[in-house]
Amino acid sequence: MTQWLPQALLALLSFGLWGLFSKLAIIYIDTKSALIFQTVGVLIVGIVTLSMLNFKPATDIKGLSFGLLTGIAYGVGCLFYLIAADKGRVITVVTLTALYPLVTILLSYFLLQETINMKQFLGILLALVAIFLMSY
Repeated sequence: MTQWLPQALLALLSFGLWGLFSKLAIIYIDTKSALIFQTVGVLIVGIVTLSMLNFKPATDIKGLSFGLLTGIAYGVGCLFYLIAADKGRVITVVTLTALYPLVTILLSYFLLQETINMKQFLGILLALVAIFLMSY
């Protein structure tokens, strides 16, 4: 088994639970409150991770800046996800938002000059077909 596969499967499970727990949260509380409590949950994971680094994280300014931008993008995305999930069916909303790698792929292609082969391009097209089929 590849070294990254167990962690990727745990991430998959965690993201799946995140989608479900998000919808359950907004059944009982408003979306902005749900985002606050979700952020507290992320903060707890961050503090545990920080303790694993003996409270000495790397501080390269570019890495730190991109790390902060990552958190901002995540927080904004979560807010809009919660609003969409509150107004729509979580099955459709989570399927559409799960296509976020397409944004990363396109940005990586244009900004980082990473290549997309024909097999990957076909996968992108099939993902777009899947969201079309899931939206009904």
